[in-house]
Amino acid sequence: MNSQLRGTALVVVWSAGFIGAELGARHAGPDTVLAWRFIVNALVLAPWTLRAVRVQGRREWLRQAVIAVLCQCVYLGGVFWGAAAGIPAGTSALIASLQPALVLAVAVGLSGQRLRASHAAGLALGTTGVAITAAGDLRSGVSAVALLLPLFAMLSLTAGTLLQQRWPSPPVLQTLGMQSLFTASTFGLFTGVSGTLAPPSTPGFWVAVAWAAAVGIGGFGFYYLVTERDGSARASTLLYLTPAATALWAVPMFGQPLRPVTLLGLAISASAVLLLRTAAPAPPRDGTGETPDAPRALVSGACR
Repeated sequence: MNSQLRGTALVVVWSAGFIGAELGARHAGPDTVLAWRFIVNALVLAPWTLRAVRVQGRREWLRQAVIAVLCQCVYLGGVFWGAAAGIPAGTSALIASLQPALVLAVAVGLSGQRLRASHAAGLALGTTGVAITAAGDLRSGVSAVALLLPLFAMLSLTAGTLLQQRWPSPPVLQTLGMQSLFTASTFGLFTGVSGTLAPPSTPGFWVAVAWAAAVGIGGFGFYYLVTERDGSARASTLLYLTPAATALWAVPMFGQPLRPVTLLGLAISASAVLLLRTAAPAPPRDGTGETPDAPRALVSGACR
């Protein structure tokens, strides 16, 4: 698979995650959809989880539990509850697309390096694009409180990403398997106690669960592949294309119109991409004289 195909697959699969949230909201509550999504993922990843049980120590399991809470439980909870509260899929994707820039801003601040003017302008443009789109949603009847759900989800994913950047992780499938065990246990227990674990009898529910579970594994897999083969800067930049892809997904699937204010917000955010492509600071050279790409510096999808 060449670079262009990898990038296209990442954008399509990542944007499909926001569609899955809205699809699930049409058949059951977000807690029920997420519980079964995590259970299915845990079953699929069980062989790698068993491998992790044999080779990973207590500290690694504790680290993955923390990251699972931030990157999966809270992040996906915010996205799915936002969809249930009426947040359009494209808006959730647009808010989430600020995450790579926020991670980069924090990383630059922690490293003590000066924030480039192009990066500051990219952050400002990206935030403006989100604000314009959110304002359009408010005028169309979406509550301001509901918009806090995807925003809080994005902040949680940012925190989890920064922790994963600091903590070396096991191989990707072991990482996903460990996290899926925690998420399935957490949401399974929560929905069991609250009485919402029982799935509805509609076939559409299982379609939504299968969609969300496949995207959960595929989204991370393609991000990891793009990061490893093409660099973290390219992977992070590609995520800024997912709001437009999500908005296009939503037109045929849900009949959501492309409002002018949404298109304006997407255009402004797209311009932020061009600035942020050159904003990442160059990592230090290793002992061979090569400049290694630091995949964890901007791993915005590493816990998805």
